Amino acid sequence: MSWNPGQYLKFADARLQPALDLLARLGSIEARRIVDLGCGAGNVTRLLADRWPAAEIVGVDSDAAMLARAASTLPSVVWHRADVASWRADFSPDLLFSNAVLHWLPDHRELLPDLVGQLGVDGVLAVQMPANFGEPAHQILRELADQRPWSDTLGDVRMGSVLPPVDYQQLLQPLCRRVDLWETTYWQVLSGDDAIIEWMRGTTLLPFMGRLDAATGERFLAAYRERLDVVYRRSRDGTTLFPFKRLFFVARR
Repeated sequence: MSWNPGQYLKFADARLQPALDLLARLGSIEARRIVDLGCGAGNVTRLLADRWPAAEIVGVDSDAAMLARAASTLPSVVWHRADVASWRADFSPDLLFSNAVLHWLPDHRELLPDLVGQLGVDGVLAVQMPANFGEPAHQILRELADQRPWSDTLGDVRMGSVLPPVDYQQLLQPLCRRVDLWETTYWQVLSGDDAIIEWMRGTTLLPFMGRLDAATGERFLAAYRERLDVVYRRSRDGTTLFPFKRLFFVARR
């Protein structure tokens, strides 16, 4: 799956707000060594660098284009291209920050204890993940991919997932001295004729479109658009309201 930094950053402000909200819940923690796990284009890494200017910061991502964009704007950060599920620092981070990444990875019951175990004493794991998979835009996409003529090509595509919030609480509580867990629904006001598809192109649609050639992809998007238009109506001012729920937790070892 290849990412397009330009497409992802079309909605940079809206995508950045959850990271800002997660940062706000970290309070006055001291962090000398920070890992931005799944750093993408580096726009969130910049927030970390601004918040802790004296810290050693490492950004990790699997996508070369995203890392190239990040490195061009923050040369002081150490960047690693690696699978975020298996990468390990050669130090114990004070802060392991992951914004809108872990939902792509399976086996959270194994992943989360492993991430906590990498932290130093009093280290913090701060995570934000989309939790919008029950929203019609995601359900329609899944249903469409599972139907003919798309199912042979798209039926096994994984769009990401998260556990119920209570599962994260039960998973992290025995490992941490404190776990703060919450959800927020962001009501995105999107503009344009194809607003929701443009939003989804930057993330959720990527593994689906990556399986299709250009002509087949356009037919798939046309079918998706037709179903979306029944559920999401444009306002008279040309905007479309798109609710997007996100799950957060801050776990202090």
